[in-house]
Amino acid sequence: MLVRMASNQQTRPGIGELAKDTARGRIGVVMGDVGGHVQMWPVGGGIEWDAMPDNVVAPTAREELSARLAIRNGNSRDGL
Repeated sequence: MLVRMASNQQTRPGIGELAKDTARGRIGVVMGDVGGHVQMWPVGGGIEWDAMPDNVVAPTAREELSARLAIRNGNSRDGL
């Protein structure tokens, strides 16, 4: 699900989708919008962080593949 923003802005990933926080250079999963910030959760687990909505974009195909591979590798180490 892509969230449509104002007509002069691009769409950004919706809740549950992978996204890139361009300010931090990190890939995470969009968890929600609170207080004008986008809450993101690290792909490999850890502490959520808040990102400015203008900095949250869809990852490139290469970034998404890398993130999905990291998730898969983590699952295989955990026996899932």
